[in-house]
Amino acid sequence: MLIRPHSDLCLQARRIGTEGAPLLVVDQAVADPDRLVHKASRGHFAPQGALFPGLRVRAPLSYEVFLEHLVRPLLAEHFHLPAQARFVFPMCHYSLVTLPPERLSFPQRVPHVDSVRDNGLATVHYLFRGDWGGTAFYRHRATGFEVVDEARRETYFETLQDESRREDATDGGYINGDSALFERVDSVDGVYNRLVVYRRNSLHSGNIDSHRVPPADVQAGRLSINSFIDVIF
Repeated sequence: MLIRPHSDLCLQARRIGTEGAPLLVVDQAVADPDRLVHKASRGHFAPQGALFPGLRVRAPLSYEVFLEHLVRPLLAEHFHLPAQARFVFPMCHYSLVTLPPERLSFPQRVPHVDSVRDNGLATVHYLFRGDWGGTAFYRHRATGFEVVDEARRETYFETLQDESRREDATDGGYINGDSALFERVDSVDGVYNRLVVYRRNSLHSGNIDSHRVPPADVQAGRLSINSFIDVIF
């Protein structure tokens, strides 16, 4: 399927928290988002990986082409990465959050990073119309880190491991705002056909209401396309 950008695509550039990591918010991302939802409805969703709290299925390869055409012109100005770099997609999947809060492991109850490298980007494309929440970004209270790069990796994960033993470490469900360990520093609402782009080493999490977990339903649930991009140069 051919995926074209919307003629009224609107780009907003933001900076996250005090460390100022880049965040792009793209509204009206694709010309026909309903086609993407219809494509998802024909997929066979299944659990994939230990950390994502739900179900996934591979997105069309043409979506990677769309993303590369969208993101490449933005690399130098917003992410200080070379525009002529090679794109590699470790992941590009439709996603549905479905896991009940009582079944979450500790890593699923706190913000996370997907990589500690500065050349790794993540995108989330919201394809739901219900009030299922967007994406939030966090500061780790003990270290003050909003970004976990290679230099901070050992300090951060050792501290978090120690904190996981605390009785007040989490509330037992999805994080959706400030907690004992983390402070929310920015948030993007989940709006139909909105796409966000950020570095994978920014601490982040989906905004999920533990009292109202979305159903495992493409039409009624929290459908998104989640992608990882490695920019190789």
